[in-house]
Amino acid sequence: MSLSPSAIMSTPLRERALAPDLARGLMLLLIALAHAHMFLAHETTGFRGYAVDGTVPDRVVAGLQVLFVDGRALPMFAALFGYGLARLAGRRMSAGADRTETRDLKAGTGWPDARRLVRRRSAWLLAFGFAHALLLFFGDILAAYGFIGLVFTGLIAARDRTLIRTAATVAVLHIAVLAATGAAAEAAGHANASPTLIADPLEAAAMRLTVWSALTPTYYLVEILPAFAIGIWAARRRLLEEPSRHLPLLRRTALGGIAIGVIGGFPLMLVDTQLWHPEAPLAVGMYALHSVTGLAAGLGFAALIAAVGAKRPAASGHSEATGGDTAAAAADAHRRAGHGPIANALAACGQRSLTCYLLQSVAFTALFTPTAGGLGAHLGDAAASGVAVLVWAATVVLAAWMAKAGMRGPLEALLRRLTYGRR
Repeated sequence: MSLSPSAIMSTPLRERALAPDLARGLMLLLIALAHAHMFLAHETTGFRGYAVDGTVPDRVVAGLQVLFVDGRALPMFAALFGYGLARLAGRRMSAGADRTETRDLKAGTGWPDARRLVRRRSAWLLAFGFAHALLLFFGDILAAYGFIGLVFTGLIAARDRTLIRTAATVAVLHIAVLAATGAAAEAAGHANASPTLIADPLEAAAMRLTVWSALTPTYYLVEILPAFAIGIWAARRRLLEEPSRHLPLLRRTALGGIAIGVIGGFPLMLVDTQLWHPEAPLAVGMYALHSVTGLAAGLGFAALIAAVGAKRPAASGHSEATGGDTAAAAADAHRRAGHGPIANALAACGQRSLTCYLLQSVAFTALFTPTAGGLGAHLGDAAASGVAVLVWAATVVLAAWMAKAGMRGPLEALLRRLTYGRR
């Protein structure tokens, strides 16, 4: 099958929908809030890593983040990842002679080509995650996405029934993993063993890799895979690219998903803010309930953003042939014309989510770790969250500047080159 030059590349800027990029940009705020407190030197923490002896502002912030951030941002990101891979494979298919629909990829002659593309991209994403964990942060999630893209590529071409069964089965497995993780935390007395507290650089790197290698194939895999499968299901219906056609579904998902997340997270919020001291087995159960209902909350947040984005006018026009930076800048300017400056800046951050995500880790490492700024030994959870908001806002401003200058994110450009080659 012969593909046009534009077909072998990623989606042109004028062809990108607002909702997925807007969701990624906002999601990065939740990621920053979820990660910042992991760099702090608390001696004892709750299930989600917040200080048990924090001040009133610290406990208020911890409570809000347990309800709306922790275990909610990751499923949202995973759903967007599955959505993006499915659309990538569909675009690869539709650009060829066979024109097979995304929901029946295996029936077309272009599926093997699309599968190779997805696996090549996933392999490089796994490599990026390894480097991220080695150099910066043990809680890397890129490797988990890369691993899923490599091992579970077939889900992109699976039937809807298979996707739903996979999501349900792994969600049950997730409960078992959560119970084991929570029990281990209880047995260890919730002592803070974060690798970010180690002063020796080589020892810290070794410990980061040790923790990362345990988290990626177990905890992150079972937490991400259900949302990944649902994201593929949503991509087949173009829920984020054509949200105005699916507003009733998006609204129900947003309302129901966020409500389930809040209700399911409320007991653990009481536990982690020291307002309730249940026996260990019950506390572990509250931890598992919190994380499982986070899947519904993450999908609810994505649906909410899509529903809000549906009220904004979409940029018109057809896909552009991929050219130089001038063509990209012109296309991006056309795309921005129908949206406000805040939405444009957030979408620009979402377009460069890989770069902005890794920049967060760079900033947190520079500010918090003992070998750099050392603020992790002095700040509480509330202050760390304030720093997280500022770091995220800085990446949004940087992304908006790059969009205005017609620049892609440097890491997106690198991943693009590694995936597609020099063409």
